[in-house]
Amino acid sequence: MTVEHQTTAPVVLPEAWATVPLTVVMPTYNEAGNIPAVAGLLMNLGIPGLRLLVVDDSSPDGTGRIAEELAAGYLADDGTPRMSVLHRTSKDGLGRAYAAGMSKAVEDGARYVLQMDADGSHPADKIAEMLGVALSTDAGLVVGSRYVPGGTLSDAWGAHRRLLSRWANAYASTILGTRVRDITGGFNLWSADALRAIDLASVGSAGYSFQVEMKYAALRRGFQVMEVPIHFEDRTVGESKMSLAVQLESIAMPWKLRARSVGRG
Repeated sequence: MTVEHQTTAPVVLPEAWATVPLTVVMPTYNEAGNIPAVAGLLMNLGIPGLRLLVVDDSSPDGTGRIAEELAAGYLADDGTPRMSVLHRTSKDGLGRAYAAGMSKAVEDGARYVLQMDADGSHPADKIAEMLGVALSTDAGLVVGSRYVPGGTLSDAWGAHRRLLSRWANAYASTILGTRVRDITGGFNLWSADALRAIDLASVGSAGYSFQVEMKYAALRRGFQVMEVPIHFEDRTVGESKMSLAVQLESIAMPWKLRARSVGRG
C-alpha cells in the first residue's frame, strides 16, 4: 500500500525518535567537491542517532581519502565515530554500491537506513520528517518524492529532462502496476526489517534501476510505502554518472520484474 504524507512546518523529532539508530548510506565516485558540504549538513541536523556511511568506489579524485579525513572529525559524545567509509575496489554500479552499504548498515545495528546522493540534490532537512513518518506509521519505506503534491524540481531542469523523468516513472509504475508516484527516486528511508525481508543479496540491478527493483520488492512483500514531498535540486559540482548501459538496464528491468512476479504467481 502506498500513502502520501505532507507537512508544512519543519519537523523537530522528540528525543526518543532522534536517537533511533539511522544510517545514511551515500555512494560516491569522484565527489571530492561535494562530500565535505553534504557531510557537514548531515552532521549538523540535530539528529544524534544519525550516522553517515560513505561507500566509495576507489574514486580517482580522492573522495575516499577526503571522507576518511572528515570522519575523524565527527564523533559522538561517547567518542564513537558518526561517519565511516566503506572502500570498494572497483566501480560496478550504483545499485551494488547501495546494496553493500545498506547491508553493512543493517549488520552494524541500524534500525533505519536512508539512501542519499552525494551531489547535494537530496534535501537533508527532510530527513527528520521522513524518519518521523516511518516511526509514526510503521512504514517499511518512506520515499522522498518529487511527484506527490508539494514536490518540486530544480529550475535548472529543462522541459526535456522533466518530461523524461515523468515518463520513466509512469513507464515503470504502469508496467509493474504500482501506485508509487516516484518509483525511480533515490532519496528513500528503509526500515531494517524491510531490507532483511527483501534480501539485498538477491537484488539484481547494478544501476539506477535498483531504485525501482527495491520499491517493487517492498510492495510485493506487503510493506507500507509512504511518500513525502521534497524539492529536488540539480547538482552544482561534478558530472552525472548516467551512462547508456544504465539507461538500457532501466528500460528492461520493469519487464524482467513483471515476468518474474508472474512466474512466481
